[in-house]
Amino acid sequence: MRWWDIAPVLELERALFPDDAWSKGLFWSELAHARGANANRRYVVAELPGGADGTDDAPGAGDAGVAGRHASAAGGPGTGAGITPTGGRIVGYAGLAAIDGTGDVQTIAVAYDHWSTGLGARLLTELLTTATDFECREVLLEVRVDNTRAQRLYERFGFEPVGVRRGYYQPGNIDALVMRLATEAPSDPSASDSGSAAKNTEQGMTHG
Repeated sequence: MRWWDIAPVLELERALFPDDAWSKGLFWSELAHARGANANRRYVVAELPGGADGTDDAPGAGDAGVAGRHASAAGGPGTGAGITPTGGRIVGYAGLAAIDGTGDVQTIAVAYDHWSTGLGARLLTELLTTATDFECREVLLEVRVDNTRAQRLYERFGFEPVGVRRGYYQPGNIDALVMRLATEAPSDPSASDSGSAAKNTEQGMTHG
């Protein structure tokens, strides 16, 4: 993700997560930590070229609409996708922070019309590759306790529940399930599961 992606990403963010969308300033702050010798963040976007539309053009094949940081976005008008200055269309994004050997999935999001295309899993795979690059020993994430669709995706990648954070998601006072993956273990189960609904979920994931 680069600075010129922030506006279309914000559009998608607000469509998917109207109650607790990240601010423009927060995205700028995160990207500031993704550059330079001491970078400890990586954010990525999934973008369709100008004129491309529909799930047939999405990378990967698919599973379920999943948002890791927030609830599974459900309903809502339109596609929830942002148009870039070059005419491309951002259909997903994701980000990871790495501190002292621990990776933390900051966000994963996929446009409504790219749910069930495998894009979410592809984004998660990208984040886990980033965690390896940062030499993380483990990766943590929070997911709403009522977002069972996202939880199933994370379990397929080897994440296990390790705790609950009460009232973590506001407004709404929704608890968060904390999940952990030890990165020494294989992180992408899709290689042996290519015949069934494939690995990716909601979005071409990554704030990057």
